[in-house]
Amino acid sequence: MGIPAIRTASPVNSVFEEGSTSENCDRTCEPVTRVLHRFAGFRYSPRMTHALLTTVSERPGMLHAVTKVLADHSADIKYVDIRRGEQQSEIYLEFTLPAETVDAVVTDLRRVEGVAEAAETPTFNHIYGKRIIVIGGGAQVGMVAMGAIAEADRHNIRGERISVDTIPLVGEQSLAEAVRAVVRLPRAKALVLAGSLMGGEIETAVREVRAQGLLVISLNMAGSVPEAADLVVTDPVQAGVMAVMAVADTARFAVERLKRRVF
Repeated sequence: MGIPAIRTASPVNSVFEEGSTSENCDRTCEPVTRVLHRFAGFRYSPRMTHALLTTVSERPGMLHAVTKVLADHSADIKYVDIRRGEQQSEIYLEFTLPAETVDAVVTDLRRVEGVAEAAETPTFNHIYGKRIIVIGGGAQVGMVAMGAIAEADRHNIRGERISVDTIPLVGEQSLAEAVRAVVRLPRAKALVLAGSLMGGEIETAVREVRAQGLLVISLNMAGSVPEAADLVVTDPVQAGVMAVMAVADTARFAVERLKRRVF
């Protein structure tokens, strides 16, 4: 028996919209309903994101040959990743289709010269979900990660998919470059800066990525970065927890509703 869709009067509050990378039930479903539909295999949007993994000969022109097939089916490519080998390479693509199923795309791809195999696969969003990025000093990064991982586990068992990435770095230039690179990472939803002193070019980078829609949480540290961040949190464990709560569909937490920004 099918599971009826239960929808709230308004979308669940969150800082970021999933956009083209949303999977299965959209964010207007109750969290429990999203979980039930995920396990029942339901699909909602005719523009849902598909993923294909193709094995191709390692030679020039194969990316063009593969993407031409998708273009012929009016696919809108969202993400491409290539894993190179000596004789063969793997091309992973995420895309949306206007109406037709992905089966027709797979069939046509298998007819392309140089394509050894093509198969549908779960998207990275379905497997790893939203990403929390933690950057800064080693000790503080570890404490933030502990809070973020513990909170992500609580949401993931309820049907969310949230993963945590960390990189301990030192030096103003290295940190500024890392901050600017976060917006180029697929599915990155929030950045936590963990350290004792950050400012200068790092502050400039924080303001740039915030202008592009990235949520930035800073530990309460010396320097000008806390002034540029969306939230300033003193406890590193709490900073990790709040980062996950801000991006989780299964949490009713919205940064824009907070009365203050320093905790």
